[in-house]
Amino acid sequence: MDSFLVGLIGAGIGPSWSPPLHEQEAVHHGLHYVYRLLDTDRVGGDVGELVRTARRFGYDGLNITHPCKQAVIPHLDELSPDARMLGAVNTVVFDGDRAIGHNTDWTGFAESFARGLPDAPTRRIVQLGAGGAGAAVAHALLTMGADRITLVDADPARADALAGELAGRFGAGRARPAGAAELPELLARADGLVHATPTGMAHHPGLPLPAELLHPGLWVADIVYRPLETELLKHARAAGCRTLDGGGMVVFQAVHAFRLFTGREPDAERMFAHLTDLIAV
Repeated sequence: MDSFLVGLIGAGIGPSWSPPLHEQEAVHHGLHYVYRLLDTDRVGGDVGELVRTARRFGYDGLNITHPCKQAVIPHLDELSPDARMLGAVNTVVFDGDRAIGHNTDWTGFAESFARGLPDAPTRRIVQLGAGGAGAAVAHALLTMGADRITLVDADPARADALAGELAGRFGAGRARPAGAAELPELLARADGLVHATPTGMAHHPGLPLPAELLHPGLWVADIVYRPLETELLKHARAAGCRTLDGGGMVVFQAVHAFRLFTGREPDAERMFAHLTDLIAV
């Protein structure tokens, strides 16, 4: 029986669904598969130290989540084209003595969006968050044909930098930064709102913006998946918005990471069914 040891590095990751999603899919492939959590809030150490330790102890690969997706890059030997382009890594594969970084965030979000909001208009989108996950989500939306994305981040310089990168990749005018003070006007004219910050996670409860800015003409997508029903999505549904939770993105991320770790082809629909079982517990 083939064996795999993988892990997840991030902060406050105790509630993650990644271990059961991976391990249950491995059962169907006849694999001995162990998925460990390396929570920086509990084990300490920086992401580089954890990557080196995992490699030394024979891990086959790692998933990387908030707040380590960009910080991990200097500690890797090689980046996939997507990871290099996006400047963020959410999957590391150990290949001999080399640690190779990949980014499956953008493909995971793209597949989730196509599945959950297949006919949603994407002329004008407002995105909260311009970090590692935000870079991937914005890239996915523009790749799928969104006309224009406006980026709002707690760090204005980060939003400005990402907007410049996206405009260079997709063309002038496709992305621009904005301040939080512009949100009322932006959302009044937007087709959709994408939330790509930690707000709403189990360790970061709350709303990322005033609920009164939500309106029925807006679709709302949240990449937070634990809890699946975030405060933002509750208020969005109450306001009459179409919504997309983070469950689809986490499943498709797991699909792509499982393939990278094992070389086996996972069954996405089976993993969605298992996610449903996890939610029901």
